[in-house]
Amino acid sequence: MNNLPSLEDVTPSPVLSGGIVPLLSVEDLQIEFTTGRGTLRAVDGVSWSVLPGETLALVGESGCGKSVSALAVMRLLTKPAGRVVGGRIMFQGRDLLSLPEGDMRAIRGRDIAMIFQEPMTSLNPVLTIGLQIAEPLKIHLGMNDAEARARSIELLGLVGIADAERRLGQYPHQFSGGMRQRVMIAIGLACDPRLIIADEPTTALDVTIQAQILELMKNLSRRLGITLVIITHNLGVVARYADRLAVMYAGRIVEQGTADEVFSAPRHPYTVGLLRSVPRLDQARHGSLETIEGLPPNLLNPPTGCRFAPRCRWRQDICATDPALRDIGGGQRSACHFAEAMPPPPEAAPRDVARHRIEAGTPLLEVRGLTKHFDVRLPGFFGGSALVRAAEEVSFTIGRGETLGLVGESGCGKTTVGRLVLRLEDPTAGQILFDGEDLATVSGSRMKALRTRIQVIFQDPFSSLNPRMSVAATIAEPLLKRLGFKAPAARDRVAELLDQVGLLRDMGERFPHQLSGGQRQRVGIARALAMEPDFIVCDEPVSALDVSIQGQIVNLLSELQAKLGIAYLFIAHDLAVVRHLSHRIVVMYLGRVMEIADRDALYSQPLHPYTRALLDAAPIPDPVVERVRAPRALGGELPSPLFPPTGCVFHTRCPMAGPECAMTVPPLREIHPGHMAACIKL
Repeated sequence: MNNLPSLEDVTPSPVLSGGIVPLLSVEDLQIEFTTGRGTLRAVDGVSWSVLPGETLALVGESGCGKSVSALAVMRLLTKPAGRVVGGRIMFQGRDLLSLPEGDMRAIRGRDIAMIFQEPMTSLNPVLTIGLQIAEPLKIHLGMNDAEARARSIELLGLVGIADAERRLGQYPHQFSGGMRQRVMIAIGLACDPRLIIADEPTTALDVTIQAQILELMKNLSRRLGITLVIITHNLGVVARYADRLAVMYAGRIVEQGTADEVFSAPRHPYTVGLLRSVPRLDQARHGSLETIEGLPPNLLNPPTGCRFAPRCRWRQDICATDPALRDIGGGQRSACHFAEAMPPPPEAAPRDVARHRIEAGTPLLEVRGLTKHFDVRLPGFFGGSALVRAAEEVSFTIGRGETLGLVGESGCGKTTVGRLVLRLEDPTAGQILFDGEDLATVSGSRMKALRTRIQVIFQDPFSSLNPRMSVAATIAEPLLKRLGFKAPAARDRVAELLDQVGLLRDMGERFPHQLSGGQRQRVGIARALAMEPDFIVCDEPVSALDVSIQGQIVNLLSELQAKLGIAYLFIAHDLAVVRHLSHRIVVMYLGRVMEIADRDALYSQPLHPYTRALLDAAPIPDPVVERVRAPRALGGELPSPLFPPTGCVFHTRCPMAGPECAMTVPPLREIHPGHMAACIKL
């Protein structure tokens, strides 16, 4: 079948300055969803384009319309609830929205490919990797089995998967997260597409694997001439890889321009707020993060005029009039009445001294030689079992009022250490001294009493809150059942806690599904504070939040610590957030501690090769800085904890490793005062 457009089918595409015709042009796109409460305009008059060979980033908070726009390009909107009600999507002279379904199927996967956020839900768990890569080759290119297999082996090699011929016979669950995402890229590349749309392609990946995947995509796009559209909320990723970006808010584009222009001189208050609310990995902490207060509007009933005005600190009467997205010079566009007179970035705020007042003396928590082994059954009838060394001789201390950051890749043992400290798991060996008492040996009523002083904030507030209990009932439950409060006193205390975490008191009557992600996380913090604890384990408390909400929660944790003297064990993978919030940092890899140091010393002079690799892999939200940073993505995959390497567990990925590193387990020793590392090369 000839899928080339006839002359009468072709509609002229807009021509940009310089005579370049965009490969893809979204023009005045309008998308509606029918819900039980009315019609929601998820995308309202959005226009953007991407040039051949260019990388465009779509940026914005959850619900702003980024992913919906991409699904519309692929004609994958859920019907009949979601529908395009206006606009055009022009691709190589053809309006994708008006094509017959058969023609669109021929374009989808062959000329335009999409890489989704979560590869495990995109790959078929009952089909081998080889069958899934071969499918588009057979459908779109008409290859036979032998040709498709040869091409599949070539594609896996192209995306950096070794032993490709054997891997074709494996299933998705036998691949790591990074390798599954590489498979998705291989499928996307299978038919040599002109355009790839990547929807949050690295959100679920560790920072080192994220760097590998993004470097791979960028290099392949340059080598093969592929155009990229990246949908992301990570401004560091945008700074490192995007040529241009479009910032979306509440279903509309609010700013467009080159990455250099937008990062150096943002011309919309929302863009300014996003950039200011992101902690910088390359800068020491200076006061609190600036945040965007409030929430995006309800698109079932959006406000008149500028949709950002209710959250904008510079709003004036004219903002009641809807601002058009207009050119403001230099190829930059903004939908703000004051775009030409945006205020400059603020000077650094005074250093917040209160958070550094750590009480001297005996540590509140002292972990000595903490070890946890799990017996895991191997697959197959005669598979037997294997020992997983989730934590191996982990030692650290946390002072009263101190925050200790715990970082490392997935599977390194961070969460296991947190669960051991909370006594949700029993240690195999070691001591957990809390205020001088060993939690590893206490039980029963004594452990119950100690739990009132130790609390936890979980990663996903929605799954940790009871959906059948109101906010007030959730916070009041420990007051009534553990502290013996009477109902009137509990109500008063709940009101105080809601005030403390920045929630309106009438939100106590709401249920979790009626709150935003940031509000739910504040409820989780209020519940932890209800017991008036001395110590809180924060297990990835901001990883599921938008960047603006993340800043609010980080500031709240800092303010509560300064006011109440609470100590935190802050488990996270975002190294910039850890630098902003922590006093000292522990770096873990495959169950072992690699390095411990003061926050500023660790970031300015990392000693262990693994710490340096983590810092090199983390992008910085500044295109100028990123341009001079050499890409140094850490090679290889994290080894299986079932079969860890001998000697130093990092030696299989270490650029400094020698033969002796495979023979000796390096002890954690003090290299500089207060700065410890486990490396025999130091």
